[in-house]
Amino acid sequence: MTQPIRKLTLSGTPYEIGFAHGAAYRDLIRAYAAERLHLVCDGSWTARPTTPAHVLQIAEACLPAHAAYAPDLYEEWQGMAAATDLSLAELLIVGGFTDFVDTVYNLLGRQSAPADNCTAFLVPDSTADGAGFFGQTWDMHASAAPYVILLDVRPDTGAKSLIFTTTGCVGQIGMNEHGVAIGINNLLGADGQIGVTWNFVVRKALQQTNAADALACVLDAKLAGAHNYLIMDKTGAGYNVEAMSTVQAVTPLAAEPIVHTNHCLVPRTLAAAQPRPADLQLSSRNRLADANGRLTKRPITIGQLKALTRDENSICHYADPVRHTLTCGAVIMRPRTQELWAVAGLPSENEYAHFVVSSNTY
Repeated sequence: MTQPIRKLTLSGTPYEIGFAHGAAYRDLIRAYAAERLHLVCDGSWTARPTTPAHVLQIAEACLPAHAAYAPDLYEEWQGMAAATDLSLAELLIVGGFTDFVDTVYNLLGRQSAPADNCTAFLVPDSTADGAGFFGQTWDMHASAAPYVILLDVRPDTGAKSLIFTTTGCVGQIGMNEHGVAIGINNLLGADGQIGVTWNFVVRKALQQTNAADALACVLDAKLAGAHNYLIMDKTGAGYNVEAMSTVQAVTPLAAEPIVHTNHCLVPRTLAAAQPRPADLQLSSRNRLADANGRLTKRPITIGQLKALTRDENSICHYADPVRHTLTCGAVIMRPRTQELWAVAGLPSENEYAHFVVSSNTY
């Protein structure tokens, strides 16, 4: 991918926002849904093949939890479903795939063949060039790369947000007009359950005005699967949250940067994690060490963080022939100034685009 990241502006009621998203990318969303369903069914991420009917039955069982947790986002799904002629269960799999496979893993026999390589960081004001940062790479099965987009969401009521995501997914990484930023690393949970997938959690957090309330969106959710959430606001307050379905561990941002990759660092969350394949564990540990090493120079600047995401030694990944994991994009955000830098595809080969959330025109 060499083109700048695509941006779609959405406005109106939740239903209208979802319908416009679905109408703009109908064919891509339908293709993405078919790919995600195939990956679940063929065992690529669960190591236990199953049928589409069985997978969709599990997804349908999760729908009431989503409707109760965020009724407005559920309406957004309904608008997208109408525009794409997909079921809500199919849209759940498109948007919440990496949580949903934890649910399938736990319900169908605890076998897994996952792929994860995201590297994320929180940089406190005290170590940064003017103001703190949040940033991360977004690594996924290479088939996800063509679907990366940036949503400029301007609802009739509630906060405006810029959201890095994929077609058909309501949100993955983003920042709102109040300077609340949130992103994720995938974790491998052994305690997946019928519940809420992470994309709803991200979007609900982006409706808040401060980091503490965004944190509550994570802790109050009945989570379908495991993710590590990183949260920061314009005051410099921040949290790293290892959130398994049944147990969470919160680390407040203090005087030094926090780096997180894809393995649990807290004993009580580790106890709820799946066993990690040796190659994935080595990758996660190497990326953690390399990113921490790159954040020792002071002050930490936006150029330094872009270079971190472009580090081909361990952090910026070309698709491998076994797990097919690729760095499909990256985001860096500075909540105090409401600036967001986003790139689609490999950061080592593509340029970041710069946006300001509070601006009327980007």
